[in-house]
Amino acid sequence: MTNSFKLSKTIMMVFVMAFFLSCNSGPKSSDGEKATEDLTEKPDHKESDFKISLAQWSLHKTYFGGPITDWGEFARLIKESPDSVLKGDADPMDFPELAASYGIKSIELVNTFYFTKVEDMEYWSAFKKKCEDSGVSVGLIMCDLVGNLADADPEVRLKAVEDHYKWVDLADFLGAKSIRVNAGGEGTAEEVAANAVDGLSKLGTYGASKGINIIVENHGGYSSNGEWLSEIMKKVGMENVGTLPDFGNFCVKYGADGCEESYDKYKGMAELMPFAKGVSAKSNQFDENGNEVNSDYLRMMKIVKESGFKGYVGIEYEGVELSEDEGIKATKALLEKVFEEI
Repeated sequence: MTNSFKLSKTIMMVFVMAFFLSCNSGPKSSDGEKATEDLTEKPDHKESDFKISLAQWSLHKTYFGGPITDWGEFARLIKESPDSVLKGDADPMDFPELAASYGIKSIELVNTFYFTKVEDMEYWSAFKKKCEDSGVSVGLIMCDLVGNLADADPEVRLKAVEDHYKWVDLADFLGAKSIRVNAGGEGTAEEVAANAVDGLSKLGTYGASKGINIIVENHGGYSSNGEWLSEIMKKVGMENVGTLPDFGNFCVKYGADGCEESYDKYKGMAELMPFAKGVSAKSNQFDENGNEVNSDYLRMMKIVKESGFKGYVGIEYEGVELSEDEGIKATKALLEKVFEEI
């Protein structure tokens, strides 16, 4: 009787242990397993904060067949015969594929490459297909030479606002989030600011109806004064009207020999970042260590990060020492390095 009892007890213990082990080794998701899955699937924090896009202006010499030496003549040709400025061998239609060849998945178009195409939906349907085939999305459209949004004449200013509508419509069609505009005009700082508030508010209202942001770059003149432009943003006070801070465009006044009056770029970036819906990483020249000579990228990106911004940082190479291809690669490498350091 005792031996039978001991044997039964032993069999029962073996059964209990086997049951316990099967419950803990089976496919059910435990807290520990879930934590491992979360760790594996969660994307790198830095990569989720910042991604790289490519501004088409980085290739302007490729499309124009060389550098622009006479901006007045360039502006005249754009208005009279837009396609005549496209003297290069590359086709702007192929920009999505070109960007993808750099491992970049978001592009920033420049309207001066497409002046005659803006309302050609057959062209843009083909362009959109190129984007889809290349795995590339359009982030924004940079708009120049479409009129001054801060023009002193109310009628001229309104026309400039309305002339931007077609670019807003195109951004909507392409799935872009923003168009970049300029807050240019004549007059005192106070007068141009008041006119810019009016023009941006009107265009912002139309942009909002399409779900498109209207963003202003520090692009010369008063707009390169960070305090001036940030005050305009506060006065407009619209969620879809913001800024596109550029690392390098802080020259307030140009002269015959270059920039005569500049604004502190780091102060300007800090002032513009609270309103930023994109960032433009301007590059011109690199040292032997791959750092940009004119802007401290690490310092710039720390300002960007501290603002709470998360999104695309666009490569915009304008240098002459490196080819456009080499400049894009150098800027991309520097941004990737800095993203790891901040």
